[in-house]
Amino acid sequence: MRVPVRLIGSFVAAGLLLPLCISCLGAQPLQDRLPACFACHGKNGQSQLPDVPSLGAQPGLYALIQLVLFRDKLRVFAPMNEMLSGLEDDELRKAADLIGRSPPPEPPLKPPDPVRMERARQLASKHRCDFCHQANFEGHENVPRLAGQREDYLLKSLRSYKDNSRYAYDAQMADVVYPLQDRDFVELAYFLARLK
Repeated sequence: MRVPVRLIGSFVAAGLLLPLCISCLGAQPLQDRLPACFACHGKNGQSQLPDVPSLGAQPGLYALIQLVLFRDKLRVFAPMNEMLSGLEDDELRKAADLIGRSPPPEPPLKPPDPVRMERARQLASKHRCDFCHQANFEGHENVPRLAGQREDYLLKSLRSYKDNSRYAYDAQMADVVYPLQDRDFVELAYFLARLK
């Protein structure tokens, strides 16, 4: 397959400019990076993009830990690693505080299926989800808020914990998801996304 010459020039330019863009981003203060954060995660704490988490009302300590993990590349996701590159601890604390003060995400408008909600509530109780994440699933300190989170993101996260492609800094998540089946993840994600 032949690549048109005009495209080769574009690839070369992109390859040369990408490191420059990343280094420019690394020089920007937090305030200048926030519009890009809101573009993905939503201005009001509610993501409108598939598989991108809503950050609204996440506990500040949890948010700070995640920001540090991304900045230090202990949690690898290139866009987040690049976005947080070069930020100082104080800037990360400010970002975490902003996340914690943002409004919680709103559940879908369509009324949930009460049978599915009850089945998932029992499943969550049986597997102690409501112990760490609180009875209202709003999280606490270093434990994330799950109530109102995007259903697709919740499902992706649960599956990632199960297949060990996402590591929790608290190994307890691996123990919790181990006995669960994919159909359980589907029900839990449905339930949690519809909590206010």
